[in-house]
Amino acid sequence: MSNVQASIKQADQHCREHGVRLTDKRKQVLLSLLQSEKAMSAYELVDYYKAEFGESMPPMSVYRILDFLQEEHLVHKLNSTNKYVSCSHITCDHDHEITQFLICGECQSVKEININKSTIEALQNNIEEAGFHLVSPQLEMNCLCENCI
Repeated sequence: MSNVQASIKQADQHCREHGVRLTDKRKQVLLSLLQSEKAMSAYELVDYYKAEFGESMPPMSVYRILDFLQEEHLVHKLNSTNKYVSCSHITCDHDHEITQFLICGECQSVKEININKSTIEALQNNIEEAGFHLVSPQLEMNCLCENCI
């Protein structure tokens, strides 16, 4: 079984365990993100969906599906680019630390990594000392991947 197939199977099981359905369209949008090597916007997903599955899907439907997949922790939204990536930990059976993203500025590939909880706690302390409150610990770092260096 490929990683993509294993992720879809695990996502389906996850949804059943949480009392929600991974409908065919939700599954196809998740599949699109799993197969992509780059983050995709909702409009890019509309185009990809039409090319891949031969059907049109309105952007609002894609946004609703992305919201659902995000709520179920199956995809992540990259706030800096307003694009989405599939979670690289769908098939893991352990708790995850706070997720961080490395985004290549050349080819737009995205790598999901975990950062030690103590690092985030130290950062949060610095933020509070500066008189701010951390809303989201998600970091998106602009990088160059090995292929683009």
